[in-house]
Amino acid sequence: MRLEFYKLNELNFVEFNVTGDNLNCQRLSEDSYYLDGEVFNIFVTCFENSNELYEYFEPTKYNARKIVVLRNELLHFLSSFEQIRDLDSFLMFLHQTFLGSAFIKALETSEPQWKDKWDYYHQSLLSVNRRMIEIVERCIDEARVLWIIGY
Repeated sequence: MRLEFYKLNELNFVEFNVTGDNLNCQRLSEDSYYLDGEVFNIFVTCFENSNELYEYFEPTKYNARKIVVLRNELLHFLSSFEQIRDLDSFLMFLHQTFLGSAFIKALETSEPQWKDKWDYYHQSLLSVNRRMIEIVERCIDEARVLWIIGY
C-alpha cells in the first residue's frame, strides 16, 4: 500500500477488458481482469508480436483479426515456459524476457529468499499464462473484442 500521492504514469497494472466493441470499451470495468505490470511484462512480447499497434499506455484492440494470433503467441510462450526444470533455466528465461530483470528485482524486494521457492513462482507464472489463454479463448468463443490497457 502506498501512503502518498502519485501521478498517473506511476500506476503499474494492466487491464484485460472484454466489455467493448471495435470502437470503445468501458475502462476499469468490474468484468475486466487485472494483472500487475511486472507480471504482464513477462508476456508483453506475445501482445507486441500479435498486434503491431500494441502500446502499453493506450488501449490496444484484439478483435477477430488479431485475437487468434495472440492466442497462438500465448500458447507458444506457454510451451517454452513449461520446459523450465530448474532455477538456472528459470533465471535465464526471465533475463532473456523483456523486463524480466525488473520482475526478478521485484521478487528480490518483496521476498529476499524467493530462490528457495522459485518453482512456486514458475508455477504461478504458468497459471497466469494459462488464464490469459482462457480469457482470449473466451473472447474467440463469444466473438468479443479484447482490449489491453496499461495504467
